[in-house]
Formats: sequence, C-alpha cells, structure tokens
Amino acid sequence: MHESGLPFDDPSGGRLGGWMGVDRETFYEHPAIGVAAMAFCYPGTAPKGGDYPPPPRCAAIWRERLLAQLPNVELTILLGRPAQVWALGNGAKASMDAAVRGWRETLPHFLMLPHPSWRNTNWLNRNPWFEEDVTPYLRERVSRLISA
Repeated sequence: MHESGLPFDDPSGGRLGGWMGVDRETFYEHPAIGVAAMAFCYPGTAPKGGDYPPPPRCAAIWRERLLAQLPNVELTILLGRPAQVWALGNGAKASMDAAVRGWRETLPHFLMLPHPSWRNTNWLNRNPWFEEDVTPYLRERVSRLISA
C-alpha cells in the first residue's frame, strides 16, 4: 500500500471488493466509490500481531477536509472498531462484534463491517451469518449506487 499509494492495495482490499461485489478497477476508479483509510499513515504492527490503531493525529490532519469535499455520501462502510468509534463516538457499540451484529441499526448511512484483514478470518469463520446476511445486502446496495 505504501508503494502504490492506494488504500487497501493488499489482500484485505480484495476481500473488501469481494464483499462489495466489485472488481479492482471498479473499487478504485468508479466515481461512486471512494476509498479512504482511517489515518493515511501506517501505525505499525503491535507486539502481539495486530496493527496498532490508527494514530488520531493523522486523521485529524486530513479527515474533516476530505469529508467536506464529499457532500453527497450515501453510504459509509465502517471497517473495524477504530472507524466505528471515530464515526459514531459515544453511539458506537462496545465491540466490533456487537457493531457488526447490529449492522441494520445504522442503515442507511453507515454499514458496520469487520476489517477485511486476514486477522479477522477466525471471526468470519465463527460468524457465517455475515456472509449470508450482510454481504448480499452490501452487494445489492453497491450495485444500485454504481448503476445510478
């Protein structure tokens, strides 16, 4: 991702595109889709294997300015707990699991998803309802947005 300058330019982006039902070209080039990471700076890997959370200072520099340029956002996909807390503040659920389980509660503006990282593969395997219920909704919604 650092070399290409594209967020999610790794297997997690492929997984996210699959959840959305779009190919790589559509994911990065369709004008109805915007892809923005939480911080635009890699926080590094924590000693126990996961990435550190996005540093607040990075998002503080650019996030509000970027969103101000996007006045007609119809759906924001919030990937993982840091994004959910950033967007919903005190309204965020206590955990990523609870947020994704309550995915219908924040529609139509927000859709809660686990981060598409390989680190969430066990969660996805333990929760087959995600692929059965959430991804079909997401694919249908994205299809409507990109064909409008």
